[in-house]
Amino acid sequence: MADLTCDVAIIGAGTAGLAAERNARKHGAKTLLIDPSFAGTTCATVGCMPSKLLIAAARSAHGARQSGVFGVETGEVRIDGPAVLRRVREHRDRFAQATRDSIMDLPEEIRVQARARFTSATTLTLDDGRTVAANAVIIATGSSPMVPGPFTDLGDLALTNETVFELDDLPDSLAVIGGGVIGLELAQAMARLGVRVALFDQQETLAQVRCAKVHAALQEAMAQEMDLHLGTDPQPSEQDGRVRIDWEGQSETFDKVLVSTGRPPNVQGLGLETTGLALDDKGMPEIDPETMQCGDAPIFMAGDSNAGRPVLHEASDEGAIAGRNAVAYPALVRSDRKVNFAITFTEPPLVMLGDSPDDSAKIGSADYTDQGRAKVDAENTGLARLYAAAPDGRLIGADLFCPGADHMGHLLVLAIGQKITAGDLLDMPFYHPTLEEGLKGALREICHAVPLNVPGDHDTGNPPGV
Repeated sequence: MADLTCDVAIIGAGTAGLAAERNARKHGAKTLLIDPSFAGTTCATVGCMPSKLLIAAARSAHGARQSGVFGVETGEVRIDGPAVLRRVREHRDRFAQATRDSIMDLPEEIRVQARARFTSATTLTLDDGRTVAANAVIIATGSSPMVPGPFTDLGDLALTNETVFELDDLPDSLAVIGGGVIGLELAQAMARLGVRVALFDQQETLAQVRCAKVHAALQEAMAQEMDLHLGTDPQPSEQDGRVRIDWEGQSETFDKVLVSTGRPPNVQGLGLETTGLALDDKGMPEIDPETMQCGDAPIFMAGDSNAGRPVLHEASDEGAIAGRNAVAYPALVRSDRKVNFAITFTEPPLVMLGDSPDDSAKIGSADYTDQGRAKVDAENTGLARLYAAAPDGRLIGADLFCPGADHMGHLLVLAIGQKITAGDLLDMPFYHPTLEEGLKGALREICHAVPLNVPGDHDTGNPPGV
């Protein structure tokens, strides 16, 4: 007989696991939340929050350097690296502690501090020797940085997003391996804080941008702040206490290297092979994104552990879906998923939302290099591309790299979710002068491409730059 029994066992106490436990218990289940450390969420400890704290410092430094354009002279900008990183850690630790406090507020009998491993689809063994029997199990074990073999030999010279914030001081130079969301955000932040940065990626595309024109604007902007080496295969070695990177017959040395080559799911050691699930060559089961069920088993997988939509709001939603369905199993409830929405917090922000356009889609563009409010703020960089379905011009997606994109993205997600057309959106008020106003040109372009009577001002409006 098992030492512990429950209706639903949740492995992992991150964002997805906490949402899963909360919703399962809300629906009447007896739950166990199993985690080896209860250290807090990835977002609070090593992800969203510390990275945004570093980005905030970088934004301040950049603004100080650029203030002369407004006739405001600040003199030489000096970066106090230890102070920057102390503030990052101090605020990060507050965020993380708040998360840990909320976990400790859970009933004590729910929290099980241990590492779990499957012995069958509904039984677990813990590393403290106890066993668990459950009616259903939710996997919410998150993800961890992947460090390719050659970089593991560098020891402390190699950083990841889980160690970079522990530096005592900013390095003088930094190689960033990987131009995905994390790599790009931290590369630009470090560059704006006075670090000499070079970014390397085997791919030709930064941050998996879908639109070639938006990517061109992103690449041009990033190249002004760091050295970009795309489509290369960088090879590292240690040289006199520094990192040497060799690529395409060239070499350069750096104080540190930040390895940002992805965060695969934490499924190793879970014993999934004992569950009867069919696993792919990466040890992953097939997961239904509308129920979070793995195969047809009473096992559910939510958050970064399923590698589907690795962002916080999706992890929370997936946890809630998994929690409800673990209770209801086998009578599952299918859930409509939210509109895809991802933000890379570069300056300006990069936003991708909704669907990519197919050959029938209508596309509208808004150039922010000559947009009035962006020019007022001396932030006139980038491009917005909106996608709509024929024949009515219903908005289906967008790619933006422009000032205010992180806020405008919320407006557009609402429009897409509500199945609003470009004409409908144009018929709403756009205050002048705002960054949102810059979208009107893209909306008009879509309206002209579909057979509609376009509202009011589609043939009028402010001229470019105003």
